[in-house]
Amino acid sequence: MESLGSLLKQVRACTLCAEHLPLGPRPVVQLDPGARVLVAGQAPGRKVHASGKPFDDPSGDRLRDWMGVSPKQFYNPGLMAIIPMGFCYPGTGKSGDLPPRPECAPAWRERLLQQLPNLELTLVIGQYAQAWHLQGPAATVTENVLAWRESWPTVVPLPHPSPRNNLWLRRNPWFEAELIPRLRERVAALM
Repeated sequence: MESLGSLLKQVRACTLCAEHLPLGPRPVVQLDPGARVLVAGQAPGRKVHASGKPFDDPSGDRLRDWMGVSPKQFYNPGLMAIIPMGFCYPGTGKSGDLPPRPECAPAWRERLLQQLPNLELTLVIGQYAQAWHLQGPAATVTENVLAWRESWPTVVPLPHPSPRNNLWLRRNPWFEAELIPRLRERVAALM
């Protein structure tokens, strides 16, 4: 297996899709072989691109609340790996940020996941992460999240924690009533 240091150096120097990135490449990932939880998100937003810190935005605040973790726990790579489907900010579309660039996951994902032998829980956030990590036929985010018990306790599908999903949360009160308490218990047991 290649060394994590060498691999991260390659990832951070990646320019595979630079011509398509409005702000240029700035890969944002966090990992350490000791991590027990993987947060598999979509792609960094504009604010995360600026800071270089994953989930350094209102989505991250909500995600940490859902998980019941402090920023100190969340940003400890020995506890938490954060590997989005696309490592760089993809730009803005008509209804929010563009999807993760399609070049990123095939180039890097398996190699990075091989560096995480201690994973016990993977949070798959949004449709792109769910399409990659969940087994079975493609489904909507709502269908995947409704079926969270099927992959429990090792994989948990989540909607994106973006404030843009407030309407989804209001329409699906079972999510915060049923899944979130179980998620907090599971994460606490792994911390």
